[in-house]
Amino acid sequence: MSGPTQIELSIGGMTCASCAARVEKKLNRMDGVTATVNYATEKARVVYDGEVTPEDLIATVERTGYTAALPAPPAEDVPATDPDAGLRTRLLVSAVLTLPVVALGMVPALQFTSWQWLSLTLAAPVVVWGGLPFHRAAWTNLRHGAATMDTLVSLGTGAAFLWSLYALFLGTAGEPGTVHGFSLAVTRTDGSGDVYLEAAAGVTTFLLAGRYAEARAKRRAGSALRALLEMGAREVSVLRGGVETRVPVEALGVGELFVVRPGERVATDGEVAEGSSAVDASMLTGESVPVEVGPGDAVVGATVNAGGRLVVRATRVGADTQLAQMARLVEEAQNGKAAVQRLADRVSGVFVPVVLALAAATLGFWIGTGAGLAGAFPAAVAVLIIACPCALGLATPTALMVGTGRGAQLGILVRGPEVLESTRLVDTVVLDKTGTVTTGRMGLADVAAADGEDAGEVLRRAGALEDASEHPIAAAVATAARERCGELPAVTGFRAEAGLGVRGTVEGVPVVVGRPSLVGALPPELAAAVAAADAAGRTAVAVGWGGATRGVLVVADTVRPTSAAAVRQLRDLGLRPVLLTGDSAAAARAVAAEVGIDEVVAEVLPQEKVDVVRRLQAGGRTVAMVGDGVNDAAALAQADLGLAMGTGTDVAIQASDLTLVRGDLRAAADAVRLARRTLSTIKGNLFWAFAYNVAAIPLAMAGLLNPMVAGAAMALSSVFVVTNSLRLRRFRPLPGNAEAASALPAGRVREPAGR
Repeated sequence: MSGPTQIELSIGGMTCASCAARVEKKLNRMDGVTATVNYATEKARVVYDGEVTPEDLIATVERTGYTAALPAPPAEDVPATDPDAGLRTRLLVSAVLTLPVVALGMVPALQFTSWQWLSLTLAAPVVVWGGLPFHRAAWTNLRHGAATMDTLVSLGTGAAFLWSLYALFLGTAGEPGTVHGFSLAVTRTDGSGDVYLEAAAGVTTFLLAGRYAEARAKRRAGSALRALLEMGAREVSVLRGGVETRVPVEALGVGELFVVRPGERVATDGEVAEGSSAVDASMLTGESVPVEVGPGDAVVGATVNAGGRLVVRATRVGADTQLAQMARLVEEAQNGKAAVQRLADRVSGVFVPVVLALAAATLGFWIGTGAGLAGAFPAAVAVLIIACPCALGLATPTALMVGTGRGAQLGILVRGPEVLESTRLVDTVVLDKTGTVTTGRMGLADVAAADGEDAGEVLRRAGALEDASEHPIAAAVATAARERCGELPAVTGFRAEAGLGVRGTVEGVPVVVGRPSLVGALPPELAAAVAAADAAGRTAVAVGWGGATRGVLVVADTVRPTSAAAVRQLRDLGLRPVLLTGDSAAAARAVAAEVGIDEVVAEVLPQEKVDVVRRLQAGGRTVAMVGDGVNDAAALAQADLGLAMGTGTDVAIQASDLTLVRGDLRAAADAVRLARRTLSTIKGNLFWAFAYNVAAIPLAMAGLLNPMVAGAAMALSSVFVVTNSLRLRRFRPLPGNAEAASALPAGRVREPAGR
């Protein structure tokens, strides 16, 4: 083989981060193989050389106990049905059956004659069928000599259920009139009268809820790729033999001519053969001003034709287009993230083997001291039961549920637990300019009138003429003129000069609006206004009539009124702001100066945005990225923490970790604060969940754990975890941000994708 080859495998059957670690370890043991397995996306990126083949890699994964396959193209990988439907059904059925079991087991007043047999009837499907994902994973782990949290869940719930069967059928627990009292005395018991059905069913249902929430978050990992591909045109008008033929975009070949009408998306990368227009490329490039194109100019697929009819010659199609390359960038950035490791899974790497060893040691000790199996087995089972992660199952989901619910009220959507770990270490925040720091829409910034001319009249006549044009800059002028001058006069003889401007007659006077070269010579005061606009990265539009230039209109992407305050808040959190944009350096510097940012990186392409983030990370920075466009998607995915403006594109939102629904950059500071608070709550929950278990394990090993003590300890740890999580409901935005958050509408209104 001439050199290293890189492929990607879809891995199936992983249930926790330790599964991903095991697959990665097995692959890396192969000669000439370097592999990274991402639990979140369920994919492995493998670089191999030598005599290794993809079939060898797949066989290695399968020998480890998981499935592997070369992934289908993203466009074909769209499920027709909800892939989480089966897990959701399992969760709902288990929850309905578990509720009465827990009530009967914990409330003596509800324990009617033979209540325990109803509990058994309800709990059996939950433990056996509801817990099947855990049992299946535990069996796979056992066959390969490994133990994970699934092992502990399966053993704990299985032991509790099997001992309950023993107590009901062979012990005294099945006798009519048996009641579970609330004696908290620490005494030895032979366990023949104890049932643990509520523990077995409750733990199973709690952890199914966590598994379902995690599955939904993981499934969203590939949605950014699908959204990127969906941005492209579906059909294209191809010129064949001088006749337009409508064909699927896949049938378009390199070198063929195709037509792009006003308002349509460019079907693929190409070169303009005929016509001229303005192309809105802001979603891909971040440039706030539409680009004027004419014969010989390059255009990019998925950009929008905002002006006249174009005939384009295709230069790249399919996987070679810039859009497809961006899709690959997003996927590579997502796969390049460290494998998602829930905090509970990390600790379980040590906790699970220790608990299993303690349970085995307890069983052996009591048998060795002559207590017999009847005395030894309850003690060993008690160790597994008290260690069974009931509170652990609640620790992360409840904090996330409360934290994300509070975030949603404040216009902040959090993707999942893996997001929160990044916020604690973030020290640099990279801000996209167009649509993030600015509104992403052109607006009139200034009107400069020549000496002796009225600025209002200059704007009124220019607005009347521009009102007949489809150009985005013309729309900004017309909107401002209507707002400031009221009703605009009618225009006759309107004519567009391709790439230069427009002409027409307003109130009997011939008016010209456009580039200074079209309008005529500029008097000194207007020349100075044009120079100042150019220096600030703004667009100057000249207005003239009667053979003279009467004024200059300055148009720019307007800065959001809250951006400066947002930058200050981010600085107060210890974050260093960096402005990153595909726009001109002059425009970027002007915006940065207005909002208080010192570090600026301008005129970068989408793939270069990813490189900027990587460069910062290579320099030891932990990077948060805030963006809104397709051009930001790969950088959002690459960043340690990605924040998308909710008023931006679906691609950016799906590639991000946090979404700021209200489109207010000040929400970024609140999002970081909320994420840090939620993470600290999860850590507190996990500490106390383990603390309760660890404190009670010695009692269980001593055979002194009364079943009601076990139930009370588990219930107390669960209640503490839930109560601690509910404290997140008191989270408040920073002063000045609360008003914006409270004004958030119940339904989010999205702006057009192309702004």
